[in-house]
Amino acid sequence: MADTPAQARDHAEPSDRGGAGDDPLGQRFEHERSHLIGVGYRLTGSLADAEDAVQEAWLRLAALDAEQRAAVRDLRAWLTTVVGRLCLDRLRSARARRERYVGPWLPEPIVTPLGDHGPPDPLASVVADDGARMAAMVVLDVLPPEQRVAFVLHDAFDVPFSDVAALLGCSTAAARQYASRGRRAVREADPPPRTAPEERRRVLEALLTAMAAGDVSAVARILHPDVVLVGDSDGRARTARRVMSGADTIARLFAGLLTTYRPGAFATARPVLVNGELGVYVPPMPGGDGYRDLDTHVQTVAVRDGRVVAIYDQVNPDKLTRLPELPSP
Repeated sequence: MADTPAQARDHAEPSDRGGAGDDPLGQRFEHERSHLIGVGYRLTGSLADAEDAVQEAWLRLAALDAEQRAAVRDLRAWLTTVVGRLCLDRLRSARARRERYVGPWLPEPIVTPLGDHGPPDPLASVVADDGARMAAMVVLDVLPPEQRVAFVLHDAFDVPFSDVAALLGCSTAAARQYASRGRRAVREADPPPRTAPEERRRVLEALLTAMAAGDVSAVARILHPDVVLVGDSDGRARTARRVMSGADTIARLFAGLLTTYRPGAFATARPVLVNGELGVYVPPMPGGDGYRDLDTHVQTVAVRDGRVVAIYDQVNPDKLTRLPELPSP
């Protein structure tokens, strides 16, 4: 499969680089790449699927002849529509895969380091928008494909309903209705909003301190009465196999984990940014002597009223292949 301009440069020998990058069409495409990845991710919840869709969009653009390219008046709009159509196909085919999935399914987390640790991560722009926070992505995942595509493309990326209708193969009125239903479902689900960074940091630091100390009572005080824990493993690592709710229930779960893993296992947890919000990275730790191996965890923490109201615990190794190099605590 042919590479996008950026991938072609990465794979080429130094003496060979510059061909695709010097191509004006390739340069224009690369200028839109982060935007397109953001579109694909918001539509599928998968960075891998988003990148595949962007790759295919480049191939289709590169295959246009001169007359067809000249007919593309707005390159961003054209590429956004192509990526949207490809993601719609992926959403429809994903339903069968989800039926075989073990336990809850969560979007692939986009993890970036917290603080100044070198040049900006290009993925940070993909999740900069409030609609890309994990709590909002979880809600999008329950929408039917047509509602998700219509809602995201129109409300998040300003795609006209006429273009959405052409993509979905329906009337403009039907496209409006799909978006309206998606919008209503998101509003009724009321996902926790992004809180002020200072509040999130305070709550997260309190949670990490309580976890490191193994203080079950302190963990319980930080949890909102309506807190939920959603774990994603596909049966390949250890986390909750069903959605758990209630501060007491989740605190008792944590108490049990303290006897399951080696003492101090959670002391190595450290804060990271997950989909632009504060989260927790728990590195793996071997077991032995009666203790279980601790798998890698990436947890997103949503805050409401000064307490943790949702914990999204990602342990599926297939969704943790793109973790950045994180500094030691």
